[in-house]
Amino acid sequence: MHKSRLILVILIVYSNLIFAQGITVESIWKNYEFFGASVNGFRSMKDGNYFSKISQTTNGEQITKHLFIKAEGEGEILIPPKILKGLKIDDYDFNSDESKVLLMTQSTPIYRRSFSAIYYLYDLISKEVQPLDKNRQPQTLAEYSPDGKKVSYIFQNNLYVKEISTGNVTQLTEDGERNKIINGTTDWVYEEEFGITKGYGWSPDSKCIAYLRFDESDVKEFNLTYFYDLYPNLYTFKYPKAGEDNSIVTAHIVHLSDRVSTKIDLGDYEYIPRLKWSSESNHLVIQTLNRHQNHLIYHLIDLTEKEMITSQFFEEKAEEYVEIDNNLLILTDGKTILRTSEINGYNHIYKLGFDGRSTQITKGDWDVIEFLGYDEKNKVIYYTSAENGAIYQSIYKIGISGKKKQLISSSKGNHSAEFSNGMKYFIKTSSDANTPPVFSLCDNAGKEVSVLENNSQLIGTLQDYNLAKKEFVKFKGHAQELNGWMIKPTDFDPTKKYPVYIHIYGGPGHNTVSDSWGGMDYMYHQLLAQNGYIVVSVDPRGSMYRGAKFKKSTYLELGKLETEDFIAIAKELQSYDYIDENRIGIMGWSYGGFITSLAMTKGADQFKMGIAVAPVTNWRYYDNIYTERFMRTPDENIDGYDQNSPINFVDLLKGKYLLIHGSGDDNVHYQNTMEMVNSLVAADKQFDLFIYPNKTHGIYGGNTRNHLFNMMFKYTIENL
Repeated sequence: MHKSRLILVILIVYSNLIFAQGITVESIWKNYEFFGASVNGFRSMKDGNYFSKISQTTNGEQITKHLFIKAEGEGEILIPPKILKGLKIDDYDFNSDESKVLLMTQSTPIYRRSFSAIYYLYDLISKEVQPLDKNRQPQTLAEYSPDGKKVSYIFQNNLYVKEISTGNVTQLTEDGERNKIINGTTDWVYEEEFGITKGYGWSPDSKCIAYLRFDESDVKEFNLTYFYDLYPNLYTFKYPKAGEDNSIVTAHIVHLSDRVSTKIDLGDYEYIPRLKWSSESNHLVIQTLNRHQNHLIYHLIDLTEKEMITSQFFEEKAEEYVEIDNNLLILTDGKTILRTSEINGYNHIYKLGFDGRSTQITKGDWDVIEFLGYDEKNKVIYYTSAENGAIYQSIYKIGISGKKKQLISSSKGNHSAEFSNGMKYFIKTSSDANTPPVFSLCDNAGKEVSVLENNSQLIGTLQDYNLAKKEFVKFKGHAQELNGWMIKPTDFDPTKKYPVYIHIYGGPGHNTVSDSWGGMDYMYHQLLAQNGYIVVSVDPRGSMYRGAKFKKSTYLELGKLETEDFIAIAKELQSYDYIDENRIGIMGWSYGGFITSLAMTKGADQFKMGIAVAPVTNWRYYDNIYTERFMRTPDENIDGYDQNSPINFVDLLKGKYLLIHGSGDDNVHYQNTMEMVNSLVAADKQFDLFIYPNKTHGIYGGNTRNHLFNMMFKYTIENL
C-alpha cells in the first residue's frame, strides 16, 4: 500500500475511534469534563464604580478590587492569600464604610437553603482577623448593622449582637430551643416554600431589630434514620404535612438599648412570609397570609410615637392563591413600594404607596420574571421578563411612569443580571439551549464593557464531541398548545424508527423548556441521543410564564391536567413516522417523579418505561405550605388528593418502572416511595427499586451522581 494512503487510512480509523468514545456518564458526573466556569464572589462596592471578587492565585485565594470600566487584570488586593489561607472562605460582606469584611467559612448545609458557618471579622485598616464569636460556634445568618459598628447572628435559635469596637456580645432572645422555639431564622417549611431562612432585619438607624419568632412546639415531628454507625442515628425535626398544625409565628421588635422585645399585633393570619424596613427607621412593612394563601395583607408598623401603631394599608385576594416572591423593594422616599402581582392575569410590576394607592407600571400579555432593581437617580426600573415567549428570558428597563421601555439584552436566549450599587453597571449572564453561559460586564444601557468569562475552555471541550442540536417544538397537548424541545441523534434518518425518552418536571415553579444552557442534564441527554434515542421535554399546563390562568389551571387537582398532557404528547409522538410507537419512556425527579408515576399508571398504554426519582406519591405526605397552596387541605379536597395520587392507580401499571429515592430526603420523604412499594406489592405488580442510604432530595455526594446516572442509563438501554 502506498505510504500516503496508509497514513490516510490510519487517520480515518483514529478519528472513528475518537468519535466512538463519545460522551459517557463518567465524563459527565465523575470527571466533570463539562462543568462550566463562572464569576466567583462578585460584590459591587459602595460607590458603584468598583467591584470586588474572589481571585485564585498560586498562593491561594485572595479578595481583589477592580474598576468596572477596567474589569480585566489583577486588581487591587484587599485581602491577601496569607490571611485567607486555611480559612476556606465561602462568602464575604463589607460593612457600610467598607473598612471591615465579614468572612464566612466552613459553611455546612442544614437543609436546602439553611447552613451553619464559622465567621471571622477582618479589619482592612489594621489588617487583623478575629473570630466573630469563638465561644458560640457555629453561627448562621451573620450580617453587619447598617452603621457598620455591630454584627448580628443566630446561635442555637437565639439572636445575638456583637459590638465590634469593644467585642461585647449581647444576647437579645433567651428562649430559643431546638424543635421548640426559633428566633430570627425560620422553620423547615418557611425555608423550603417561602424561600427564606433569614427571619430578622435591622432598622436603618441600627437601634433595633425586627424578627420572627416560631413556636413549633405543637408541630408534629418527622424522623429520618441515618446509617453511619453500628447503630443507626435518628434525626428528628418538625415537618408540618398537609392539613397539620403549623408553627405559631409572631413578629417582634427588640431595642438594643434595653433588650426589651415587643410583640407586633397583626390580627388574624397564618403566615408571615416577608418583613422589611423602609429607609425611614420608624417604618416597618410586614406581609401576612391566610392558611389558603389567597389573601395577602400589607401591614405598616409606625414607630414614630412612643407607642407602636399598626395599620393595614393594602391587601390582595385571589380565587386560587397569591404568589409570594422576592420582588419587593421599598424606595428611598420611605413610603413607596415596588412589587409584582398577577392580579390582572399576568405578573407585572406595580408601584404601591403606604397610602394604599397602587399603580401598574409594566403591562401586556406576558410575565415579569424578576425585578432587578431601581435606579433612583434616573427613575428607571430594571427587570427580566418572558415578553418574547415563555422559553426566553430578556432584560428590560422602563421608567417608573411606565414609559420608555427598552430591551437591553437579546430577545432570544436566557439573560439574567446582577446590578452594581447605584445601578451603573451589571454582570450579565447569557446562554442559549446549545451554548454555555457567557459572563459579561455591561453598563446600564446594556452595552458590553468587557467579557469576564466566556467559557472558552468548555466550548473547546464540546467541539470534540458530535453534539446534536436542541430544537424547540410545539405540541398540541390535551387541550392547549404546549412548548417543548427535542434532541435527535446526530445521524438521524427520518425513514427509521426511534425510541423516545421524555424528560419532565411538569409542576408549578419550574420550566424544563427554556432557551438556556442545560448543563449536566443537557450532556446526559446528548449521551442518550448518541445512543439512538430522541429526547423530548415539554412544559404542560400548570407551568410558568404563560400567565396566571395557565399556571393556576391545575388548582385543586395537581397531576390531573399534567398527566393528560403527557399522555396526549405520547400519542402525538406515536403518530410521527420516525417514532417507534412501542418505545416511549418517561423520567422525572421530585414533582417530575410524581407525574412519571401517574403517566406509568393512568397512561400505561403509552409508556413502556418510567423512572421516578424522589417522587411524591400522595400529597398527604408533603408539607402543608406547598401542598395547600395548590390543593387546600385533605379534608377540604378529598377527591383532589385521592384521584391524583399514584398509589391509588398501581393496578394499571404495565411497563418497566424504576423507583429511586434517598433515605435521608428531608423534603420529599422516603415514606412516599415506601407507600408506593406497599401499593405495588398489594396489587402484585413487579417493579424495580433503588435506595441511596442517607442521601437527601438531591441525591449527590462522592460517586453518587455518577452511580445514579449510570444506573438510569443502563435501565433505559435495557428497557427502552
